[in-house]
Amino acid sequence: MQAFEKYHANNSFAPLVGVGLRHPHFSDALASVAPVDFVEVHSENYFAEGGATLAVLREIAQKYPVSLHSTALGLGSAGTIPAHYMQKLKSLVNQIKPVLVSDHACFSWGSWQQQSVHAGDLLPISFTEESLKTLANNVDQVQQFLGRQLLIENLSAYIQFDYNSMSETEFLVRLTELSGCGLLLDLNNILVNAHNQLANDPMHYATQWINQIPSHVVGEIHLAGFSTVTFGELAIDDHSQPVSSNGWQLYFCALKRFGAVPTLIEWDNQLPDWDVLIDEVKKARIVADRVMPQRIAAL
Repeated sequence: MQAFEKYHANNSFAPLVGVGLRHPHFSDALASVAPVDFVEVHSENYFAEGGATLAVLREIAQKYPVSLHSTALGLGSAGTIPAHYMQKLKSLVNQIKPVLVSDHACFSWGSWQQQSVHAGDLLPISFTEESLKTLANNVDQVQQFLGRQLLIENLSAYIQFDYNSMSETEFLVRLTELSGCGLLLDLNNILVNAHNQLANDPMHYATQWINQIPSHVVGEIHLAGFSTVTFGELAIDDHSQPVSSNGWQLYFCALKRFGAVPTLIEWDNQLPDWDVLIDEVKKARIVADRVMPQRIAAL
């Protein structure tokens, strides 16, 4: 990722590791420069003009590279993305100058009484030619408007469509080919989907999934944890737990395949102390230290 080149430390083969920065940790992040390579925030939380929240983000951006992760573009929606939303995102991008900008492969916008309405959630899309064309067109529209590439994240979906005409991985790879976007691989979402699709071996499902993605299209990796449930119960991608052992194992496999991809620790619910997030960053670096010498030797 060219935008990250100047932030690499001595070892250019080590992935940059960051944390999702939420409001309760603002003071911790500002008190001193934490041992993280970047922070990621949800774009929509900073759309209001002026105010203390945006002022704090500007201050954060003086200390850390910032990644903007959007949750409301609804790029798979049948209509065009509302101009007012794109303008707010562009204004934030121009102010913060983020190293990455991302959103999800989902839909959120619909029409009600001839007005655009937002569902307030990330809704799954079918993996069909029609959905692919819609998503690719909207991604291209936003990229052209922002003047930069988007990374698109794979979704944790709680329903499966019977009329899918291709796999999720084929859908996402073709999206990159049609739109020029990159992919943000959320490893926790893959594991949640494996559980909810009743995969007998979630790790086999997950490793097969990532092995179908070309290495050159992956621009970021997300790591998170979810609340433990028994086989057959619905798992929710709640970002309320540390990264699981399966999550770390899958991260090892992902780094072997994709190389030193910028990696983010996400934690949104039951938010722990700042030090706990820093410990997760350290764990990610330990995994990377195991992988990278092997990968370099194989090149």
